[in-house]
Amino acid sequence: MAGMTDMPMRPARPGPPMQHRGPPPMARLRPEPIDREKTCPLLLRVFTRVAGHHQNEEFSVRGKEPKDEVQIYTWKDATLRELTDLVKEVALPARKRNARLSFAFVYPDKNGRFVVRQVGSTFAYCHGRGDDAKTLAELGFQIGDYLSVAIM
Repeated sequence: MAGMTDMPMRPARPGPPMQHRGPPPMARLRPEPIDREKTCPLLLRVFTRVAGHHQNEEFSVRGKEPKDEVQIYTWKDATLRELTDLVKEVALPARKRNARLSFAFVYPDKNGRFVVRQVGSTFAYCHGRGDDAKTLAELGFQIGDYLSVAIM
């Protein structure tokens, strides 16, 4: 090792350049909060049914939607918990202690046929469980969509 001090130090060999492995994972962006004092609410047409969601064919003729409709004025930042509490005010089965509410958006696809897409569920009296904190906007709601609520 006596001759090691006389050898000049070589610069470190550069490694392969850092390669990106695709775009970084998208963080779920939370929509900006809505000022409910300054923003006009939207009309949400809600269709409730015990034991399951309405079938998409029940929405195929405009003006002949299911009869169990409740109209709610709300905002896109409304949570499923808020909607659960509103449904409980008008639908007796939703007030049962062990009731579970399943939510689905109803909207026309690009061919004009209605689609029923489940988006979340809540429990009537168990706050903080299920999808309570999810908002309509986070779930992909668009103005004009209907909301189907299955009460089980």
